[in-house]
This record gives sequence, C-alpha cells and structure tokens, in this order.
Amino acid sequence: MSDPRIAILSRLRARHPAARPLPENPVRRFDWSPQERLSRFREALEAVRGEVVLVGADWPLRLFAWLRARDASNLRYAPATELGQALEKGWPDGEAIRLIPHREPVETCRQDLFANTDAGLTGCFGGIAETGSLVLWPSIQEPRLLSLVPPIHVVVLDARRIRSTFHEFLVEEDWVGQGLPTNALLISGPSKSADIEQTLAYGVHGPKELLVLVREDPDPAGDPSAAAS
Repeated sequence: MSDPRIAILSRLRARHPAARPLPENPVRRFDWSPQERLSRFREALEAVRGEVVLVGADWPLRLFAWLRARDASNLRYAPATELGQALEKGWPDGEAIRLIPHREPVETCRQDLFANTDAGLTGCFGGIAETGSLVLWPSIQEPRLLSLVPPIHVVVLDARRIRSTFHEFLVEEDWVGQGLPTNALLISGPSKSADIEQTLAYGVHGPKELLVLVREDPDPAGDPSAAAS
C-alpha cells in the first residue's frame, strides 16, 4: 500500500512551474530624515508597549540600571558575539545582576533557561520606522531562544539601521533578488495574544517586556550597511 504522504510530496516535487518575473514596483519609502525615522520608530514601538532608550557606548551600564529597577537577577547573552563581548567589558562588577553566557545546547540548559532566566539580550539587524518593527537575525551563536524564552527581551539596535518601510528594507538588502533569508525574524513589540475572548494579553507566548537600546549614530549621513558589519 502506498503512503499517501509520500505520494503527495512526490507529486509536489515533480511539478516545476515556470518562473514568473518579479513585478516592477517602485520602492515604497518616505522622505524621512534619520532623526525622523528614529522618532517614528520609537512612537510605533511604544504604541505596542515596547520601550526605547537612546544610549551611547555606555549602554551596558544603562542596561544594568534598567534591569535593576525591575529586580532582575540575571541576564543571558551570547558571549561569542561582538555585542556579548561589549556587554562583558562594560558590565559593572558585583553579583547584583548575574551575566549568564549562553554556550550550552538547550538540551543541557533547559531548566535554567525556562525557569531561572530573567532577561535575554540579542543584537538586531535593523528596524522599520513605519511599523516600529525589529529585524532579528538569529544564529548558532545567538539562537532564537534568547529572544523568545526569557520574560524580558533586550535588543541593541544601531540607529543607522532603521529604514522607513519594510519594502525599502527588502530592496536595499537585496532580499528581493536573492530571496528572503530563512532565519530573518520580525518582532513588533512584546509577545501578545487575543485568542481568548479577544482580550489582549502580553507575555503569553514569549517576553512580556521588550526594551530596545538604540545606539545613536554619530554620523547620521553615514552608510547604513557599515553598521551591520
């Protein structure tokens, strides 16, 4: 007896529809200055209970004070990344808020990650001013779990990486021609759901709080792609 699942997959694989040319749509963007993009990004994100704090090179100290005000006892981060190393370098001494380097596979740190981690830190590939969205790029060194599991998610975003629209983002990163990267992730505010009686609740399927530390660009006219390198 043939397996219906295998038969369906085989028929799908056998089909090779002709490629369709991409439509010639002009890039949808707004003539916003870098400061206006930042202002609109902040307004849109805070409208859905995200929080934006402008920071400089001292961002680890600012983050420490923010977490301490919320009685957080630890912060999980990716030590192999440039962001993680900057965090270690700028973190104040003492055990008030413990840094947890995320090195182990989830199979061996599941209990600590799900039950004993207060906050997670990630970098950010870019932001979208129109919607206040974040574009994350999880990796082996900085897995998706860091932004999904802890009740507080902290993101560090360079101001020059904020684009006006998602369409502009797609075109300038050449994600239209090369195809969307499979690990790109869009986040707009803390986790929320209105599945039950259409009552909006935060933190149901992920972080209840979202803090975005925006590192301001000393040269607003600079090349946005330089910040991602």
